[in-house]
Amino acid sequence: MTEILHHLPEFIGNHYLLVMLLVALLFILISNEVSGLFRGYKSLTPGGLTQLINRNDALLIDMSSKQDFDQGHIVGAKHVPQSQFDPESKDLVKVKELPIAMCCKTGQTSATAAARLVKAGFKNVYWLDGGLAAWRQADLPVVK
Repeated sequence: MTEILHHLPEFIGNHYLLVMLLVALLFILISNEVSGLFRGYKSLTPGGLTQLINRNDALLIDMSSKQDFDQGHIVGAKHVPQSQFDPESKDLVKVKELPIAMCCKTGQTSATAAARLVKAGFKNVYWLDGGLAAWRQADLPVVK
């Protein structure tokens, strides 16, 4: 181990660009993980979403397009198009204390919506990481 540390300055000097690339990648990975801790909503796997729905009776909002929603969605999901999503709506304010899980086709739109819910004061906000694509990849059922 001490021999590796002895040759480290020489390696860094000879492979400056490689070391800088490693440092940049580490910075990106660490900043991504830290931002995940402070975003206010929790990421779920398909199995975690199933548990949340079954144990906590979570409200599941699907932000997919109407066409994608009609092609298949998670049982019990409520369809709310992105253009009609309003965290301040009276229907959502009624369930502010309940767990709310967001999903969409790929997970991108629903992540933005989850952040909007947190900003509006919702405390129990969840997001299906990978969206319905991850749900289907896990071979979980969808309804039409």
